Amino acid sequence: MLLGTWNLENLYRPGGDFGPRGEDAYKAKLAALASVVAELDPTLLGVQEVGDPEALEDLAAMLDGDWHIALSEHPDSRGIRVGFLSRPKPRKITDTNAFPEPMRAVQSDDDSEPVSRTGRGILTAEITVRGTTLTVAVCHLKSKLLTFPGGRFQPRNEGERARYGAYALYRRAAEATTLRAVADDLLDGKGKERNVAVLGDLNDEVAAATTQILQGPPGSEIGTPGFERPDKGDAARLWNIAPLIPEEQRFSRVHSGRPELIDHILVSRLLLDHVTGAGTGTPVRETPLPSVDENAGARRDAAGSDHAPVWVRIEP
Repeated sequence: MLLGTWNLENLYRPGGDFGPRGEDAYKAKLAALASVVAELDPTLLGVQEVGDPEALEDLAAMLDGDWHIALSEHPDSRGIRVGFLSRPKPRKITDTNAFPEPMRAVQSDDDSEPVSRTGRGILTAEITVRGTTLTVAVCHLKSKLLTFPGGRFQPRNEGERARYGAYALYRRAAEATTLRAVADDLLDGKGKERNVAVLGDLNDEVAAATTQILQGPPGSEIGTPGFERPDKGDAARLWNIAPLIPEEQRFSRVHSGRPELIDHILVSRLLLDHVTGAGTGTPVRETPLPSVDENAGARRDAAGSDHAPVWVRIEP
């Protein structure tokens, strides 16, 4: 089976504040997304930036065969949320946005009250494929894109830039910690016996501190000397499949001309033993990614997505 994650980039029906302005642009976006999903042919695809649930239904209707949808009920202020697009019917387990105890609320800007919830919900579900049960969490952590009071994308001075950079980092770290708590519940100290995957748009790269939080006990990452030496931490660890992606494909977005891998799949020890391949984009066709910058509205009418899907192939 193929397990994937993909940020669909502002998937809204036309006519609103954030999606395509016209029907033709909307149809072009859906057609571009559908062609990629069809080529990937995933068993389960975690998705981010679903603004209108009906838009994901429109996308599923363009695909061959039967598809099932599960969506978080905790969207952010723009209405975007995470979810699953799946061949087997996913059984929803949890849908949470609350920081775990005893983590306290974190400062998010200069003036507002501290926040104690993730910006977007973290959804977990399980599917059964040929007798094998797979439990998956999907997320979309706080962006590195900084916004300032009044909806500005540029700071008034460097002090403001530094503060808001810190606020964004506080939130992303708190959200990563919340996601790790969700993963702990799914693993339950039995990662060598349970097929568990955590996937989504982490909005940072493999070596980032926020991404590393999700891995759990350090010491046996793929490609390190400890990888071949099982230890007691294996039951609680998650392994990022990024090193298994061919180096020339190891990015899921291009920001200001710089390729970066900010979408990730992490798996339990048992699931890792069945991984046979990984990649970004589609396994057959190479589709160039656009370079994006801080102008969030520049691609409002663009087809497709500014992210590439990240996928892993698993054989029972």
